[in-house]
Amino acid sequence: MGIYAFAVGVLMVLAVAALIFGVSNDAVNFLNSAIGSRVAPRRVIMIVASLGIILGVTFSSGMMEVAQKGIFHPIFFTMPELMAIFLSVMLANILLLDLFNTFGLPTSTTVSVVFGLLGASVALSCVKLYTGDGSFLTLARYINTGTALVIISGILLSVALAFIVGAIVQFFTRLL
Repeated sequence: MGIYAFAVGVLMVLAVAALIFGVSNDAVNFLNSAIGSRVAPRRVIMIVASLGIILGVTFSSGMMEVAQKGIFHPIFFTMPELMAIFLSVMLANILLLDLFNTFGLPTSTTVSVVFGLLGASVALSCVKLYTGDGSFLTLARYINTGTALVIISGILLSVALAFIVGAIVQFFTRLL
């Protein structure tokens, strides 16, 4: 029981760190283009970015639960394997967000968590199948492919939609 308490403690520390890096990542995404293009005074940009972060935190309650419950089937993993998946995802998420924030590059906290969960669960499933008697054809049993594809399609669709709407808005803005 002591190792699980330690792992939960590490997960709590990593969750706080991920929250800090996630909020700073959102701030970087809000601020980079606005400050760089000088569309408004810095004070106005900071107020708008703060309101955007507050709205994002307020209305994003269910996304992480969908990602955590929808990517893989936890019934096929033991408790140590689940702890390994979540610890690796949290650590990779922190490193990724810190690296991107250091260089001022945009990234999505949701995308990093979703693909981190998918990658970690596929990797651990492959290890389980390699060391066990299972065939790699049964990999889909471990991964919730339907929900994972819906989440990934939603992410790609939102990127495409944002690009198209942004291009249309910029076109009409330049006409004015």
